[in-house]
Parts: sequence; structure tokens; C-alpha cells
Amino acid sequence: MAERPLIVFDVNETLLDLETMAPIFERIFKDGGAMRLWFANLILYSCALTIADAYVPFTGIGGAVMQMQAKAKGIEISEADKAELTDKFASMPPHPEVPAALRKLRDHGFRLFTLTDNLLEIQGRQLEQGGIIDLFERRFSVDQEVRRHKPAPEAYAYVTRSLGTTPSQMCLIASHTWDTLGAVAAGWQAALIKRVGNEVLSVGPQPNYTGKDLDDVADQLIARYPG
Repeated sequence: MAERPLIVFDVNETLLDLETMAPIFERIFKDGGAMRLWFANLILYSCALTIADAYVPFTGIGGAVMQMQAKAKGIEISEADKAELTDKFASMPPHPEVPAALRKLRDHGFRLFTLTDNLLEIQGRQLEQGGIIDLFERRFSVDQEVRRHKPAPEAYAYVTRSLGTTPSQMCLIASHTWDTLGAVAAGWQAALIKRVGNEVLSVGPQPNYTGKDLDDVADQLIARYPG
């Protein structure tokens, strides 16, 4: 019987509902697509800075991207707006199926971890407010040591090294193809949750599992690695 992999979760959008941020961006930018543009540019510039070997914490990149987006449209962002955005980002609720799906995986013997580009304290606040922090054995942030944003191979190697495992013993669950691509390239298994607006890229390393939500992916993993 195949050994169960250790499961590592991305957090933003994978576990937590990023769409709850959309109304704030729409109010500030008067544009229904502003939040998605911001998030796409956040990932773009986190990757660009990593390739350029210029580390900036994720929250710092997020704030700078929002300012850039506002300046391009001649919009002034108030201190109250910034405070509201910071608070909402740190308190996004889990997707409806997430708490039960996490418990199901844990009850079937899977060990659960997280790995995000966010600061560890932001991640902790998010998961605590979402009522799911106790379901994870340990939490990782690229800010702790590696200081290179996903999908840089060093981010995944950092978790593997910290847990004393090998890449083949690891499985990432994420809702972003750029993240599963990085994990598979690093020798991990990966599962892609196809949340709204997220799909498989037809080129490059492919995820081992795909599903419409975490419950779907959890059922596939449990079937692959029965008790």
C-alpha cells in the first residue's frame, strides 16, 4: 500500500474565499474586475521580484501593487481604505466546504500543513478567524527563512527539509496552476482545486489530481490512499 503523502495547503483562495474582497475593490476603483486584476498583478510582481532576487514581503507587494493600480487610474486611496483592505484580507472566511473537508482528511490519517507567501502572523490570523487553525500540524511561510516566493523551487524545498521528508512524500493542494506547477517541478504531488476562474494549464508539469472543490480533491486522495 502506498504511503500517504504529507499534505501542504496554499491558503489564499485555496482555503479562504478571496471573492469576499471584491466589493471593497469595486467601491474604491468603480470596477468589478479590480480585485482580480490586483491579485493577478500581486502574483506577477511577486514572481518578478523573486526572479530578480529582490525579496519583498507579500503584504508589501500587495500594497505597492494596489497603489500602482490606483495611480494608473488617478484614484486616491485613503488611510481608511487601506485599513479596511488589510483587515478584510486578514479575515477572509473559509470556502463553505473547507472545514469539513479538512477534518475528513485528518480523520483518514493525513497530516496537514500550510505554505503561503504571506507573513506567518497574517496567515495565523486568517486561519484562526476562520476557525480552522487547529487542523494544521504546522504552518510555513516563505518569509520565515527561504525569502523566495512560490513557485520558486526553494519554497517547496524549505518545507521538505523542515519536515525531514523527501519530495515524493509531499503533496500540495492549491487553486492556482502556477503553484501546482512549482510543486510538481520540485518533485511533489499536487492537486488543483478549480475554483472560479482557475483552470489547468495545458503545458508544463501537470497536477496529479483536479477537483471542483476541496471535498472533491479530499475524496480522490482518500480513495488513492485508503486507511
